[in-house]
Amino acid sequence: MKPYIEMSVEELSEELDQLKKEYKTIQALGLHLDMSRGKPCQEQLDLSMGLMDVLDSDSDLTCEDGTDCRNYGQLTGISEARELIGDMMENNPKDIIIYGNSSLNVMFDTISRAWTHGIMGNTPWGKLDEVKFLCPVPGYDRHFAITEYFGIKMIPVPMTLTGPDMDLVEKLVSEDEAIKGIWCVPKYSNPQGISYSDATVRRFARLKPAAPDFRIFWDNAYGVHHLYDDRQDYLIEILAECKRAGNPDLVYKFSSTSKITFPGSGIAALATSPNNMDDFTKHLRIQTIGHDKVNQLRHVRFFKDIHGLTEHMRKHAEILRPKFETVITTLEEDLGGLEIGSWTNPLGGYFIMFDSMPGCAKDIVSRCKKAGVIMTGAGATWPYGKDPNDSNIRIAPTFPSLADLKSAMKVFTLCVRISCAKKLLAEKKEAA
Repeated sequence: MKPYIEMSVEELSEELDQLKKEYKTIQALGLHLDMSRGKPCQEQLDLSMGLMDVLDSDSDLTCEDGTDCRNYGQLTGISEARELIGDMMENNPKDIIIYGNSSLNVMFDTISRAWTHGIMGNTPWGKLDEVKFLCPVPGYDRHFAITEYFGIKMIPVPMTLTGPDMDLVEKLVSEDEAIKGIWCVPKYSNPQGISYSDATVRRFARLKPAAPDFRIFWDNAYGVHHLYDDRQDYLIEILAECKRAGNPDLVYKFSSTSKITFPGSGIAALATSPNNMDDFTKHLRIQTIGHDKVNQLRHVRFFKDIHGLTEHMRKHAEILRPKFETVITTLEEDLGGLEIGSWTNPLGGYFIMFDSMPGCAKDIVSRCKKAGVIMTGAGATWPYGKDPNDSNIRIAPTFPSLADLKSAMKVFTLCVRISCAKKLLAEKKEAA
């Protein structure tokens, strides 16, 4: 089929009539398919059921250093967990704090402490006239929700195929001391699934922010979430690069096992410089006596070491790879050549990004919902939920079964075609 833009009014009208008939047929099926969030599916969760068996009432819950995991103590986490997560994050265990189950919780708390008490002796953000944050777009909606919650002004920075527009990032942070941070998902980004280039990471490490308390919030949520053994993105380790650049305190690096084991019962971690570690633990000593060490030990006993974790992630990839390939294949078969949308083809992570014709995203998502397929809300990938082009849609393939995903994607591509055909037909009629 030729591109929609090249079709005549008559051809587009005929195409739209046929598409609407298909849509009514699908509506009659009464589908209920959810692709709104990047959640692991049941098969992925089942991979970690062994976590429930590694400890029981007869288990020795003593760490290698003699710590009894049932009791108080070990504010920054048990040494075995810091070593395991350190290998996963590619950081020295001494530079890591192990938290509870949610890295998002750690990010929220980090912003909250900066707001009330400041960073390393600097003025608390809440006492300043204005606080700003850079937000690579499209980006992660829950990041944006945190900064919006605190009333922090969010400044969109366009994403490129190699990461955020670093010319703009460098200019903004060097000129405005009200800019206190930037959100980053540097590997298999949410929603694009791209990874920052070597040059981008090096430029981040060499930023010269006007604000002494500026921090890069480096959310490496998908650092080990590859889809292929033989094709994987590589990411320069940011803390080491910052140290080489003479900027050791510039980064807070976050990670977790949320999509590795159980999202509700994993372990989260922060890696950062010794100076930042001291700043964090000063507050942490007031906040808690320690996080769940039994769960930390459970994870260590389950994986044993980084090799066990790596093998575990291969099992995840075997489940997810067919789903990602199904999405890409359906997009290519149903939309290829029509010139009404573009999409990413990531090598890992949890999402595929789709860009429709401008002005169509909300309509596409709405049509999908009316046909029984729930997508991430249009605009969610932008601060304040406002996509200026109304074109960006996040596709989350992980949660549905493969069969349901195939059905959902057929609904999605049909809705894309209807929305774009309708828009182009109206434009052509108006031009005539």
